[in-house]
Amino acid sequence: MVRIKICGITSFADAQAACEAGADSLGFNFYEQSPRLISVADAAKIRAALAKHVEAVGVFVNLPIDDVSATCSSVRLDAAQLHGDESPKTVADLARKFAIIKAFRVNADFTLDALDRYAEAFAFLLDASQAGQYGGTGHTTDWALARRAAAAHRIILAGGLKPENVAAAIRTVRPYAVDVASGVESKPGKKDHARLREFIQEVRRAEKQFDAHAEKSNLS
Repeated sequence: MVRIKICGITSFADAQAACEAGADSLGFNFYEQSPRLISVADAAKIRAALAKHVEAVGVFVNLPIDDVSATCSSVRLDAAQLHGDESPKTVADLARKFAIIKAFRVNADFTLDALDRYAEAFAFLLDASQAGQYGGTGHTTDWALARRAAAAHRIILAGGLKPENVAAAIRTVRPYAVDVASGVESKPGKKDHARLREFIQEVRRAEKQFDAHAEKSNLS
């Protein structure tokens, strides 16, 4: 099953809508320059009200290890997503305490060898690259490269996903999970609940199509 992460949650109403629609995890962005920034206190309140099966992920950009650890503990996060230029040592040190998702901004110079330097990461998030931005660009990433990565790693596909293209992305990449923020928003930080539900429905529809195709192939 492809897991679904709804990122950039800033309100309980959006968190509740995502959970009711079937999201597996919610992302809380603690990067100060993000339009989806949420305070530690507000994230902790939302986290406390979530169903136990829904995971909470903190998004951090080049924050000191002690600050990441303190926020993870305070909010009771299930994982930390490191979306900056964090070193392999930083990932290894944090991975001793928390599940770590290392995010990469995929540009023309990116190679899959980069993933091998972060062996302690639980999963890798592949996002589109845009100068001056740490994610949230609204642009799609390289699906062909992501598919090659997904053959050997847990890949969370991000970048420009929306209800209109997520099924195609899943069929192409076959990722461990998909991550969406701007693709289900009415404005940065405010989720469009109808599009959010449609996105999750499209993911599950793509899964059923893939399972049906696999079963047909096995019978042939």
